[in-house]
Amino acid sequence: MLQPQERKNSEQLFERAGKHIPGGVNSPVRAFKSVGGNPIFFSRAEGAYVFDEDDNRYIDFINSWGPMILGHGFPEVVEAVQMQAARAMSFGAPTELEIQLAETICEMTGIDMVRLVNSGTEACMSAIRLARGYTGRDKIIKFEGCYHGHGDSFLIKAGSGASTLGVPNSPGVTKGTATDTLTAPFNDLAAVEKLISENPDQIAAIITEPVAGNMGCVPPAEGYMEGLRALCDKHGIVFIMDEVMTGFRLAPGGAQERLGVEADLVCYGKVIGGGMPVGAFGGKREIFQHIAPTGPVYQAGTLSGNPLAVISGLTTLRYLQNHPEVYAHIDHMTERIEDGMREILENSKLPFTINRLGSMISIHFCENEVMDYTTASEGNNNYFKQFFHGMLNEGIYLPPSAYETWFVGNTIGESELEHTLYAAERVIEEMSAQVK
Repeated sequence: MLQPQERKNSEQLFERAGKHIPGGVNSPVRAFKSVGGNPIFFSRAEGAYVFDEDDNRYIDFINSWGPMILGHGFPEVVEAVQMQAARAMSFGAPTELEIQLAETICEMTGIDMVRLVNSGTEACMSAIRLARGYTGRDKIIKFEGCYHGHGDSFLIKAGSGASTLGVPNSPGVTKGTATDTLTAPFNDLAAVEKLISENPDQIAAIITEPVAGNMGCVPPAEGYMEGLRALCDKHGIVFIMDEVMTGFRLAPGGAQERLGVEADLVCYGKVIGGGMPVGAFGGKREIFQHIAPTGPVYQAGTLSGNPLAVISGLTTLRYLQNHPEVYAHIDHMTERIEDGMREILENSKLPFTINRLGSMISIHFCENEVMDYTTASEGNNNYFKQFFHGMLNEGIYLPPSAYETWFVGNTIGESELEHTLYAAERVIEEMSAQVK
């Protein structure tokens, strides 16, 4: 087992970082607040592995929060980025690469048009603005536990019930913004119908993760996505799928293809940059005619379509498009992880639920079915903390939160699978021995 004291360089770097970076990190989940301890600082990655500043090696089940489907340092992507960097790193002007990426995204997903931006947050913010401009309405519906970036409209939680107006979930979000954001439990069509009936002709958009990834992996219930689509059609509401996590991961056409449900607008990120900072939102031509410079809804970005991010994403997507066997492999390996974990946990004293769809998976230490934020919150976080640190000390890098999905990449092979399940068996056996 690796021991925390062997991560001295990470400890020193975290202390140094805290002097000039809030909390010592540039994104809160990295801080290990929900699992305890201090974050690990990484120096390099290769294939299925990441290496920390003390040169400890870990099997990576975060994969930069999803986009490294082909593994770290995929040769074709690295070569393409290196060649582009020698040509130019940025123009702030149009390039043919942008067209090629847009054509590839539309071809793979079946959407009509796409606008490149710089992050998933920006994509979701822009999609909401476009939906409001298109419909002339102000309110949106989002779902508890679904994360669409840190835009003001999304940092809202429900009040005492699904029909209660939202309240800010972060200082700095105005009450006015909260008033325009309605929340409902994920997988609850009746709650959505109630919100629509209470706010007739006022709702511009419903935005959802088709498979939630920020309360663990929570797949949609049977008929749920189809029900949302039907409600949007009936009431003239723009249906937005946030596919920042699921896009090009669950299938070449993302969740729309996997679930067989078409959205009006779709948000992408991460993978369309091959791991580089990038995002995009796309959808139906009729709606996109309303965005500047064609229409009046303004959206802009100086570095949108940055050639380094674009060539990285384009190379990744083209490989996935030409090698559909990748999806069969990552789904199969994730299924084997699920089966192995289930067998180990069934032989323990620990309560558990495992959720999976495709190559997204999460373990919840509870007996109930996890289908929304409330049921996800019923998991035993102390068990998860023990599991997380136990696996970390065995060389397995999991998301440092019980509310995040794991992502399996194409470079997970037999040895990585065996190591992961062997580590889990050791950790869970030790945890189970402490249960009275």
